[in-house]
Amino acid sequence: MIVSTRGEYALRIMLALAGKTEFSSLRDVAMQNGIPHKYSENIMTALAKAGLVEGSRGKNGGYRLVREPQEYSLAEILEAIESSFSVTSCLKDGSCPHADTCPTLPVWRGLDETVHEYLSRFTLKDLLSER
Repeated sequence: MIVSTRGEYALRIMLALAGKTEFSSLRDVAMQNGIPHKYSENIMTALAKAGLVEGSRGKNGGYRLVREPQEYSLAEILEAIESSFSVTSCLKDGSCPHADTCPTLPVWRGLDETVHEYLSRFTLKDLLSER
């Protein structure tokens, strides 16, 4: 599994919003974090669709987290953003024609579970305390 630039940017955006109660301008968040504005709009749409952030229009509009930073795991954020969070394509949609006889499938499943478990251990709050 490779975390894409989109995933990295999503984590940066979520960190920028963490700990703030007011809505933050997406343009400002993107600029402060070196993220192209158009790209950040696409990311925010996915994060909002997943229920991780909420948006507000208007003069004081923008985005904010819907929960506290310690309630967001990195796995949850990346799963909302990445098109595939699996370590191999055969685990992506479960349609591998060799699944019944594949001797490597248990290894890939174990690795997939390990990666997910590892990323689930860390929250936005953990990353904020590392700054």
